Amino acid sequence: QVQLVESGGGLVQPGGSLRLSCAASASAFSICKMGWYRQAPGKSRELVAAITNSGSTNYQDSVKGRFTISTENAKNTVYLQMDSLKPEDTAVYYCNCNSFRTGWNYWGQGTQVTVSS
Repeated sequence: QVQLVESGGGLVQPGGSLRLSCAASASAFSICKMGWYRQAPGKSRELVAAITNSGSTNYQDSVKGRFTISTENAKNTVYLQMDSLKPEDTAVYYCNCNSFRTGWNYWGQGTQVTVSS
């Protein structure tokens, strides 16, 4: 069983920063491509950023230059540093573990990010 536990969401003013954390089971962290997704009210869930075991990253165009995904292997944790936040970044953010080889596709419980003045 893969467990993903997110933390770090909250309320922030436009232009501010937040860092999300996702603590994963050791097995997941070693096998999965880890990603952050978000879902705003009335919208579909969308990929924000992802990172492979080799450290390759990809980002949604709207967050490039503002968000950074990274990992801390010793803690089996993936982070999403979010800077220059905008109101349109408001959403529930979900951590994801995906592995084509094993067929895994697991989700965390989600953490709310609200950008508002």
